Amino acid sequence: MSLDNQYRESVVDLPLDDVAEELVGLDPDGTRWAGVIRHTFDMIYNGQETGRYKWDQLMKTEKTHFGSLFEINAQREFSFHGGAKLDYFIAGYEVDAKWSQSMGGWMLPPEVFGEMALIGTANDHASQWSLGLVRVTVENRREKTNRDQKSQLSPLGRNSIRWLWRDAELPPNVLLQLPAEDVNFILDPPSGTQRLHRLFRAAEGRIVHRTTVATVARQLDAQKRVRGNGGSRSVLAPEGIVILSGKYHAHIARELGVPVPSTAEYVSVRLVPSSDGSGAVINGQRWRRAGVGDRVIVPAPTLPERGTLEEIDGQV
Repeated sequence: MSLDNQYRESVVDLPLDDVAEELVGLDPDGTRWAGVIRHTFDMIYNGQETGRYKWDQLMKTEKTHFGSLFEINAQREFSFHGGAKLDYFIAGYEVDAKWSQSMGGWMLPPEVFGEMALIGTANDHASQWSLGLVRVTVENRREKTNRDQKSQLSPLGRNSIRWLWRDAELPPNVLLQLPAEDVNFILDPPSGTQRLHRLFRAAEGRIVHRTTVATVARQLDAQKRVRGNGGSRSVLAPEGIVILSGKYHAHIARELGVPVPSTAEYVSVRLVPSSDGSGAVINGQRWRRAGVGDRVIVPAPTLPERGTLEEIDGQV
């Protein structure tokens, strides 16, 4: 057994245990924290106004501001009480929130020395995030500090992190998942409506968040451009493509075997009529996701407005 592991096993930190239990109890599967981080990325990008969608498009001052927004958004989501000295009171203890875009890069000011830090990091390209707790003891931080007297975790300190979620799934940024040439093609037309049509063609079978729609359309009424009556649903229907809303059509996505969107997401799917009982029933007919070799000769069906389940011969 290494000295690091011996140290970790010998240390009992009941307050840290209490805070960890409280945090996991508030969000057992981590979806709320994932939403906080996704929202913070999207706030920083401000895609609807700027068209930006990735980290290296940001200015240095904006990157620095990410940690502050993360702290604020987490407090709003979980209603943490503000601490007297540090950011939060959690389970009756003061906890400071620290963010670094790179693993191990957290900067620790003197006021957190000896205290608990809630540390987070994420990689938008990889759609992963991590969140943990650590006690910033003398042993856990580096001896040297910078001119602001800030320190970083030592190797022992990084090894002492209590990870609550490690490399968990972040709601995807589809513009970072698609090939660069596809993204350039999507963003090329001057018309936001045309850009959306290209997005839903290229991202078939992938989750598309509402913020991505706003980033691509660059319009205040971007979500309306997805709908029928001249929007992307109408334009893409002759190509066999439906655009499923997580608010109304999650069950259809599930039956089609594609990623299931949340209430803030969409997924486009190219469909063909199903003759083998697979797929989903839409408007009284059964449809399946088209394969690579399938030709679309029938327009996509009109989606139910409220996502009601339909039946054929008594079978959903």
